[in-house]
Amino acid sequence: MNPFSRFLAGATPDPALREFVVAWDELEALVIAVYRQGSAGAWEERRWRRMRPRVVEAYQLWAESLATFWPNARVAGEPAREDPFTALLAVARAADFAGNWQAMQTLPAAREALNRLLISRGEDAPHA
Repeated sequence: MNPFSRFLAGATPDPALREFVVAWDELEALVIAVYRQGSAGAWEERRWRRMRPRVVEAYQLWAESLATFWPNARVAGEPAREDPFTALLAVARAADFAGNWQAMQTLPAAREALNRLLISRGEDAPHA
């Protein structure tokens, strides 16, 4: 898990949100690996086919909350014009991430929105 997200996820009492963070981390790792390799083999394609529906389902629980944050995130230095989560989840095959600089520029916007959601949930949590 992304170290900062792991720290933030520890402050949220919501296990469904923590599960989404873990699922998103797996997606992010696959996107980066395929981009760096410049191709996707059978293993990456199988993993994407299994992972994508699970992440889509988990994302639907958080889409509305994340919509508060992603418009303030940046993609390629510009304000995000579309939901970075749905943009990445719309990719049909893992191989489509090979050499996909736009996807790589979209990942940080999704991560920023996710971290901001985690921060907001941590602030809303009851303090001892």
